[in-house]
Amino acid sequence: MATDPSRLDPRTLLPPDEPVQLLAEDGTYTADPDWPVDLDDHQLVELYRMMVIARQVDAQSITLQRQGQLGVYASLRGQEAAQIGSGFALAAQDWIFPSYREMGVALVRGVEPAELLHVFRGTWLGAHDPAKHRLGLITIAIGTQALHAAGFAMAAKLDGSDACAVCYMGDGATSEGDAHEAMNFAGVFEAPCVFFVQNNQYAISVPLARQTKAPTIAHKAIGYGMPGFRCDGNDVLASYAVMRRALEHARGGNGPCLVEAVTYRMEAHTTADDPTRYRQEAELDQWRSRDPIARFAAFLRERDLLDDDSEAATADAARAEAQTARAAIYDAPHGDPLELFDHVYAEPPPRLLEQRAQLRAELEAQGTS
Repeated sequence: MATDPSRLDPRTLLPPDEPVQLLAEDGTYTADPDWPVDLDDHQLVELYRMMVIARQVDAQSITLQRQGQLGVYASLRGQEAAQIGSGFALAAQDWIFPSYREMGVALVRGVEPAELLHVFRGTWLGAHDPAKHRLGLITIAIGTQALHAAGFAMAAKLDGSDACAVCYMGDGATSEGDAHEAMNFAGVFEAPCVFFVQNNQYAISVPLARQTKAPTIAHKAIGYGMPGFRCDGNDVLASYAVMRRALEHARGGNGPCLVEAVTYRMEAHTTADDPTRYRQEAELDQWRSRDPIARFAAFLRERDLLDDDSEAATADAARAEAQTARAAIYDAPHGDPLELFDHVYAEPPPRLLEQRAQLRAELEAQGTS
């Protein structure tokens, strides 16, 4: 069936000039009929709880890396609202294809933090069950998960499933060929896929201005024949509402969407990075005033859903969660290095067997096997 030309009208694809915002920086909520939030009080409190846990686990993960327990770690501090708000909008059957910074999304899907941290410790590719949580293994290579998401979405469409695929990536990934190929493929074949770009202003040390000349990242969507949406990524309710709209579009058979969540990476790119070399403290101060957790806490207090006691209890529970992750990862045993050769070929070629024998001999010589 030919595509209805009206669906490719550029006027229906262009994103708004300003990101969708429902919560002001002081927590004041302004309802917008175009971006409804259908969450009850319990769900609102749950959003807050997950954001606080994500920040506590994040801080503990940085400490673990400094203590030599993790090889490296990529912080999500400042991006809790973008991740948890958007993740909360997904249906149970939807699949997530993350980058290396999606601890918040993983928490929404019920993944234990330590299960992801094994990747950064180097003990295994990830200890969580992707099929159980509908969360793919985290991807270190920039942008490759976009291809995985597009492929899964196309398969879901061919199967007649109502599942959507969601690719989480950073602004830097949109400069990669894999992301372009994935969005172009998804657009041409109208795959039920949402590309959720967390624009945290930097791709390692490269600022957004050196990433693209497009007015915004969301404007890139028009080149693939898909609508582009923008939200304030430090506003958990806007992140939820915009992702909900994008999923409705994709699930309804209208093809993919691109969502740009405008946020900020408060920590270094990873623990191997020194952000003082490329950004100023004044910039950090400006974004600290937009802190996503403080903003949402003010909103909950205004609705009598949070007070000093419940805030303290939530913080204590989050610290306990972080300590549980610490205990699970601290001095965790490493697997057999020879596993490197398993699950690669059903019938390993001679060269691979030779390499495996060479590694075994080296390990035996070191007394580690």
